[in-house]
Amino acid sequence: MISARSTTTARHNLRQLTAIRYVLLAALTLALLGLPELAEPRVRQALALLLVLFAALNAFTRRRTRLPGPISDGEFFGHLLLDIGGLSLVLFLTGGASNPLVSYYLVPVSIAAATLGRRLSWTVTGLAFACYSLLLVWYRPVAALTPAGHHGDLNLHVLGMWANFAVSAGLISYFLVNMATELRRQQQHLARQREEQLRDEQLLGIATLAAGAAHELGTPLNTMKLLIDGAREEHHALTAAELDTLAAQVERCRVTLRKLVQAGDPRHGELVAHPVREYLESLVERWRVIRPDARPSIALDASSPPLRASFHPTLEPALQNLLDNAADASPRIEVKGCWNHARLELSIRDFGPGIPTARIPPRPGHSDKPDGLGLGLFLSHATIERHGGTVSLAPATGGGTLTRILLPLEEVTP
Repeated sequence: MISARSTTTARHNLRQLTAIRYVLLAALTLALLGLPELAEPRVRQALALLLVLFAALNAFTRRRTRLPGPISDGEFFGHLLLDIGGLSLVLFLTGGASNPLVSYYLVPVSIAAATLGRRLSWTVTGLAFACYSLLLVWYRPVAALTPAGHHGDLNLHVLGMWANFAVSAGLISYFLVNMATELRRQQQHLARQREEQLRDEQLLGIATLAAGAAHELGTPLNTMKLLIDGAREEHHALTAAELDTLAAQVERCRVTLRKLVQAGDPRHGELVAHPVREYLESLVERWRVIRPDARPSIALDASSPPLRASFHPTLEPALQNLLDNAADASPRIEVKGCWNHARLELSIRDFGPGIPTARIPPRPGHSDKPDGLGLGLFLSHATIERHGGTVSLAPATGGGTLTRILLPLEEVTP
């Protein structure tokens, strides 16, 4: 099966080959018009017909490069063979190996060595050398192209040109084939590295979601445990409100696990665009169900533009972790947001005891909370920074802690 990358390369190479052909055809046409002594009238007519046919073929080839069908290396190889065959006919009619144009055989040899595989490249080289060798013997002589001192079928000048071509073609094929092979090997190595990098990024995303899920499930599980323990100690049935709270916590666990499973499925890898205002409001609203003890107030800048943007699925648990931290410090929290076409700025303020200075995100496993896992703040920092954003914690004026989140936005047009 032909890959899209290889057929694109073959299309580009064929387009360049047609440009080279036009230059050669123009040079041959000028030579025939300006040097009538190069050939007899009948031969000149044959050459003119040959050039017209080749020009028509080249025009068709140029059009071929614009068609959507794939172009394989085998098709490009066939065009190089046509070039060698057409050149051989022209040289046969115009002095054979004594024609200076015979060195043009090196052009298809060089092109094949640089663009085709080893087997096809050496095939082109061998065919060009065979045609050159035949033109030493079979050709229509042209007096104006006969080397000085020529008194027989062959002389040292013609044999020297032939030997020089053999050495040049061999060296070009050897070095260019090896260079092209090494270049293709390096490209394949880079392609494998890119695939491995994409795979590692996907695994990192899954690992981030898995760690986030472990942290996110802790809150609803603790809430359910407290409700059940309280009901057991007081020997009373759960109230309707308590049952609703339990149902909301169970639903959160189910959604979290579903997101974790979907993270490894490529079908769920596409980002969905949301209006920024709607995304932030729904995020806080979903979190409010999870933390019924919290009293958040949200204020979004009315002057911010009504744009749509894509948010990675891992951003929601990261932002909700920061809301959890604020709610753990004090039930009352304030959420403010503003954005433009390039950036989202979100601030979360709690009214707890606060922190003395700006805090560096802790390492995993370190937590100031008695029952904390030490993952929430670390994962929030890692996730937001992975998407080009920043998180900073600082003492708030009047007490409490101010968490400031900056996220780049890429507007999505409907």
